[in-house]
Amino acid sequence: MTKAFDLIDFKTLAAKETNARMRIRLLALAHIKDGLSKNKASIYLKVSRNSVNNWTSLFLTKGLDGLKEKSRSGRPNALTEKQLEQFKQHVIIESIRPSGGRLMGIDFVNYIKTEFSVTYSVWNIYRLLHSLDFSWITSRSKHPKQSIEMQEAFKKLPFGNDPSHTWTRKITVC
Repeated sequence: MTKAFDLIDFKTLAAKETNARMRIRLLALAHIKDGLSKNKASIYLKVSRNSVNNWTSLFLTKGLDGLKEKSRSGRPNALTEKQLEQFKQHVIIESIRPSGGRLMGIDFVNYIKTEFSVTYSVWNIYRLLHSLDFSWITSRSKHPKQSIEMQEAFKKLPFGNDPSHTWTRKITVC
């Protein structure tokens, strides 16, 4: 092929690579360097022959940088930055509500639908919350009428395994 192709040890690079997709590309080039056809290399690696052809031509034209993955844009968010900030504040306020209760994805779906006229599925709400650095952690809910004093008094009741309390048993003999 070319001098650059012969100088690079693709097997060593593949062994050090942490990205699985890049490792496959390097292994394909290693097979080709060892004398395999592109068709055989694609069969061994379980990828299409077209992919191996593309990787080879990318390497020959752009070098190792040509094999790196390009950034993926994905679908743009349906909410603007201002709307996302408003939604984030709503989640924070709802999470520290003194009345308690469990936050559910469907509640956020309804909020976004009424506030911004944008429809999200529950699945995408969870992805949106994750992208806003929220983690979905559930905790014990607090009853609105709970009493801390009663809880502390309950903690002071003696139990059978309490070493500070001695239990006596009354034995009755007939």
